Amino acid sequence: MIVEGAARRVHIIQGEYKVVNDPEVVLTTILGSCVAACLRDPIAGVGGMNHFLLPGMASSPTSGGDATRYGVHLMELLINGLLKKGARRDRLEAKVFGGAKTIATFSNVGEQNAAFAMQFLKDEGIPVVGSSTGGEHGRKIEYWPISGRARQYPLTGAETQKTVALEQRPVVAPKPVDNTIEFF
Repeated sequence: MIVEGAARRVHIIQGEYKVVNDPEVVLTTILGSCVAACLRDPIAGVGGMNHFLLPGMASSPTSGGDATRYGVHLMELLINGLLKKGARRDRLEAKVFGGAKTIATFSNVGEQNAAFAMQFLKDEGIPVVGSSTGGEHGRKIEYWPISGRARQYPLTGAETQKTVALEQRPVVAPKPVDNTIEFF
């Protein structure tokens, strides 16, 4: 039996994913309109979580680059990471969280994120054994990837707005090193 206080917490931020096979690890994240997919293989004892901002494809001309923001990219990375640690695709199960409509006047990207995750998992043949998506407030998620246990805490309006502000920050890629030589 795992004692909750003894768990090692690993926080996943937007654009990240993590795969573990350590029963002492609990994966955590905070979501507004973003979505986190939590997948595991209960037989292999491996699981993981991702956290994405947008559902679409990073290769589309209007996407603005950075593939780590996109669900399709992070879903593939998570699944491949699980397979590399011994999971089998036919034994995977999923839980999906997030996708809130955090600002009433904006388009509902949260709903699009949640719909994308559910459709992606359906297309991949991965059953969704639990989900909590939509609503108007953010969530704090804790996921124990080995047991599959998940817990969510609703965020207040102020906490949700803080989360939304973090989600809307542009991801700034480091500038490439300029190794050119200019002759005068």
